[in-house]
Amino acid sequence: MEVHSCQHRLVSLLLLCFWMLFIRAHGSRKLYIAYLGDRKHARPDDVVASHHDTLSSVLGSKDESLSSIIYNYKHGFSGFAAMLTAEQAEQLAELPEVISVQRSRRYRTATTRSWDFLGLDYQKPSELLRRSNYGQEIIIGVIDTGIWPESRSFSDEGYGPVPARWKGVCQVGEGWGSNNCSRKIIGARFYHAGVDEDDLKIDYLSPRDVNGHGTHTASTAAGSVVEAVSFHGLAAGTARGGAPRARIAVYKSVWGRGGAGSGNSATVLAAIDDAMHDGVDVLSLSLEVQENSFGALHAVQKGITVVYAAGNSGPVPQVVGNTAPWVITVAASKIDRSFQTVITLGDKTQIVVGGANENHLSPHVAKIEPPRTVTGEGILAPKVAAFSSRGPSVDYPDIIKPDVAAPGSNILAAVKNGYKLESGTSMATPHVAGIVALLKALHPDWSPAAIKSAVVTTASVTDERGMPILAEGVPRKIADPFDYGSGNINPNRAADPGLIYDIDPTDYNKFFACTIKTSASCNATMLPRYHLNLPSIAVPDLRDQTTVSRTVTNVGEVNAVYHAEIQCPPGVKMVVEPSVLVFDAANKVHTFKVSFSPLWKLQGDYTFGSLTWHNDKKSVRIPIAVRITIQDFYADVA
Repeated sequence: MEVHSCQHRLVSLLLLCFWMLFIRAHGSRKLYIAYLGDRKHARPDDVVASHHDTLSSVLGSKDESLSSIIYNYKHGFSGFAAMLTAEQAEQLAELPEVISVQRSRRYRTATTRSWDFLGLDYQKPSELLRRSNYGQEIIIGVIDTGIWPESRSFSDEGYGPVPARWKGVCQVGEGWGSNNCSRKIIGARFYHAGVDEDDLKIDYLSPRDVNGHGTHTASTAAGSVVEAVSFHGLAAGTARGGAPRARIAVYKSVWGRGGAGSGNSATVLAAIDDAMHDGVDVLSLSLEVQENSFGALHAVQKGITVVYAAGNSGPVPQVVGNTAPWVITVAASKIDRSFQTVITLGDKTQIVVGGANENHLSPHVAKIEPPRTVTGEGILAPKVAAFSSRGPSVDYPDIIKPDVAAPGSNILAAVKNGYKLESGTSMATPHVAGIVALLKALHPDWSPAAIKSAVVTTASVTDERGMPILAEGVPRKIADPFDYGSGNINPNRAADPGLIYDIDPTDYNKFFACTIKTSASCNATMLPRYHLNLPSIAVPDLRDQTTVSRTVTNVGEVNAVYHAEIQCPPGVKMVVEPSVLVFDAANKVHTFKVSFSPLWKLQGDYTFGSLTWHNDKKSVRIPIAVRITIQDFYADVA
């Protein structure tokens, strides 16, 4: 066993040395990503050959191309990551076959009771859990810092064979052998080329997780059921993932110890490309990204639902990340649980604080009691966490982001040698990924857009008291769509939404082509972005009457009648036509129009409303954000 470990250590050191020499040899060159769109060849090897042909035309020889390219994206789309000078990158971008060339950006992570709070009680399983068979046979790809396979949360006891459709691998490396994959962790890969040397030196050159972040998120999404776990006595109970019978595929793209690991565009795109080849159903990325995600676009077009974190830069506006319309962007909410410590002062006065211990004692403290877990009545929940990044999107102001909120504060999940409480949209994201896995198991023919619609249109906007959900901040306020999208996720309602807002994947191509590279055809083929059939409407520049169209598909009872209920944004007149939709066997799809007209002649901030299609059984709600504009120059604030 020691010989085996030493061999892997030697290989890892050689790889690290090679990468360090590679960086030094390329001097002033930086890592760039070239995107070439859809694959033009069926065979991956032919795609790679075309990449070298393209880059050779800039660098002068195939040998230069071979030494420059570090990742070839050849399964789900065509592109490559290469070490280039700024001048070479500019020349490459001018080639007609190249859609875009971007600098690889550094990424960082967006760092029990929550499932019961959401209505997914494993002891008293809901219809969604039962009918989806707890997510069995669904494959969740986790792009993160790796995984700690020895955790009890990844036990494969009781699992059948790995699904025959799985095409992935178990990549061996430092501290990781083929035996570390199982019927639960069915595949594992790692991507270290292009990563900072300092991060690689303190990590395993393998899928093994030194950071803990990836282990935590993977167990939140799909961890097996583990009884009697806690974090130093806090949050004691049963740990489990949202889809506890789902399989896990690991893609280690983020490296380093500490609270926030780091990665880059090139490694994450390589992971997405491989995940598309391997056969995952859901991708969970608890990462903060600020750029167009064409890798995620191709994944969605292949039927993979992609879930991203909104980021942890709240509560200020316009900081939300991962705003592409084809992904689900997740905000973080708090549940009905807190950790309280009673402190007695010298004058016998008692105060209650959150999670303190004897290490926090001062001379004025006479006694400090052990922290205790408090759940349920008396705790206002859910509410949007202060750290959760807020909209509107700077890149896409006509798309409401985030999409939905999920538990992301003090979440208990697996780490190396135990369980730990963590907070962040990183923790909220795998909650949604786990729920998406259940929905995919229940509705295998639903598209990613249909699944997203089900999640968004059934979310809750009221807390357990029936009052509007609040958003933490200074001051605390009633949450709006830029805080939590459509609301707090409600998985059991999402299982049977009644109506869905579906999207033909080719519609994204028109939208995306004009956001990543200007072309003469854009103006001729593009509609305004607010016409994309999303389960939300944003009009950031309302000057006169504007009409937006949407299409809904009935996925509930065959014969159904829905009535429109509108909540107009203040200062805006809103009309829906038709206001009644009648569905039967011959009419499963209906299109309607929503007209907005400004009532105020005042340069305004965003105001919010909603449109709900309802009958006596279903309620299908989408959020609306509108800003009246009367001048071309204004401060672009939320």
